[in-house]
Amino acid sequence: MRLFNLAALASAALIAAAPAVAQDRDGWPASMTIGTASQGGTYFVYGNGLASFIGEELGINASGEVTGGPVQNATLVQMGDHAVGLVTMGPAYEAWTGVSELAPGLEHSDLRALFPMYMTPFQVIALADSGITSVSDLEGRRVSFGPAGGTSGTYWPRFFETLGISATVSNAGASDAVGQLKDGLIDAFAFAAGVPISAFSQLSAEADVVMFGFTQDELATILEAHPAVSELTIPAGTYTGHDYDQLTGAMWNFAIANASMPESLAYEITKLVMENNDRMMEIHRAASETILENVGNNTFLPFHPGAVRYYEEQGIEIPENLRG
Repeated sequence: MRLFNLAALASAALIAAAPAVAQDRDGWPASMTIGTASQGGTYFVYGNGLASFIGEELGINASGEVTGGPVQNATLVQMGDHAVGLVTMGPAYEAWTGVSELAPGLEHSDLRALFPMYMTPFQVIALADSGITSVSDLEGRRVSFGPAGGTSGTYWPRFFETLGISATVSNAGASDAVGQLKDGLIDAFAFAAGVPISAFSQLSAEADVVMFGFTQDELATILEAHPAVSELTIPAGTYTGHDYDQLTGAMWNFAIANASMPESLAYEITKLVMENNDRMMEIHRAASETILENVGNNTFLPFHPGAVRYYEEQGIEIPENLRG
């Protein structure tokens, strides 16, 4: 259910974007780290581009850091090791409720949402001559699930269990996994990232590959068993030379911060991202979904007070239970 009043979005979209200039820098750090994921994945590109943008516009020495992905990012932000983390909402919910695989029993109660990023589809790539054309074809095959602790490394094993698929599985970063696939060390790479996934694009330019999500029957089973997953179609042409739609499941991504981040800093970061979509799109095409209309896709994690202030200036009413 959409809990947000979006009545003022049309007028807000007409406001000219301008570089963010903070008036109140009290408590701001001289440097900050943004938790991303493995090289070759969308988080790595998006997070490092965001860090550069923050550095240019807000005068903070910001940098992205390679991590295991959303599960680890949530804990790094909770513990104050990273200022900002990129997370999918499935792992974020598990962290929030204290059932994170990385820190079981620790309720990540200091996590606060900043802004929506994009939807993360679950997608598989294999060499065309493998004969693999569906998730069910991965029975008995050698499959990489991406980094352990990332969205793909967490949810693909669950999906296989739900579908009754048994395979020889391994974990590796996106760049390493596509290298293993190209060298014949694995039969398929099942991943989750904003599209186009740079590692998939690179491999498709070097080899004859097939990409796919779930069949209609597979997806129906997944949606019933995993409420955090939504249906999504990756449109034809997302990858050069692949002129077919790919039905699959996906999860929303949000950028998060610790509740201790100064309100003025959270405000300026949120404003910077939300009012400069053209620049965000230059970082990665997945940022086409980094827009005000998608703020309401967070239904459980409180927004940072700085983000709340910005959204309410744009006419978006944040429910009381989501005001951090």
